[in-house]
Amino acid sequence: MKLTLKIWRQKNAQDKGKMVDYQLDNVSPDMSFLEMLDVLNQDLIDKGESPIAFDHDCREGICGTCSLFINGRAHGPQTQITACQLHMRSFNDGDTIYIEPWRAKAFPVVKDLIVDRSSFDRIQQAGGFISVNTSGNTQDANAIPIEKEHADKAFDAATCIGCGACVASCKNSSAMLFVSAKVSQFALLPQGQVEATDRVLNMVKQMDEEGFGNCTNTGACEVECPKGISLENIARMNREYLKASLKG
Repeated sequence: MKLTLKIWRQKNAQDKGKMVDYQLDNVSPDMSFLEMLDVLNQDLIDKGESPIAFDHDCREGICGTCSLFINGRAHGPQTQITACQLHMRSFNDGDTIYIEPWRAKAFPVVKDLIVDRSSFDRIQQAGGFISVNTSGNTQDANAIPIEKEHADKAFDAATCIGCGACVASCKNSSAMLFVSAKVSQFALLPQGQVEATDRVLNMVKQMDEEGFGNCTNTGACEVECPKGISLENIARMNREYLKASLKG
């Protein structure tokens, strides 16, 4: 396959940045998208040019690191996969592919396709934890009865990998889907009730302080989420926030 790649290049957060064209030949349809970028970078290095900076880690769709906006969609044209799980057979010979970083005030560009997502870390640190008694013998896993429906929904919320596709896809750059998933995975379980009030208040407060926009129920976040996190979690977080506000 022969491809034309239009890739965002930006030296640092202060640089204006621009789209740069690259031609790449002999791309195998069996390559992953990140392997294709590896090949391009090797060509650039061989030519003495600066390689393209992009984030990656596990390359198995579980770490959320490979945050790329590909042809106007978070993680590319396929649904419920990350960029590292996208293969070049999803494109055609002669295609032009646009590759950009996440675009959000709370995700400033570090270099090229890499953005700073530490705002997510600060939101998690604000309340994404529970208190447990660690003294004595370890408690049996099934010592606390949990309804299957609640357990299933908590597990579904916990599958959020914090990649930021929801923010990048939202016209308001809202982080509500991410935050609501982190709130829901605890709010649905008895172990999460001790900090329930402080958790939702603190996490929402931190989200607002980071500069994320509000939710207007467009639904793009759920559509582009690689793990299919449901908008139902946003409704649950709103209820939890209202209850916590009334208690305060």
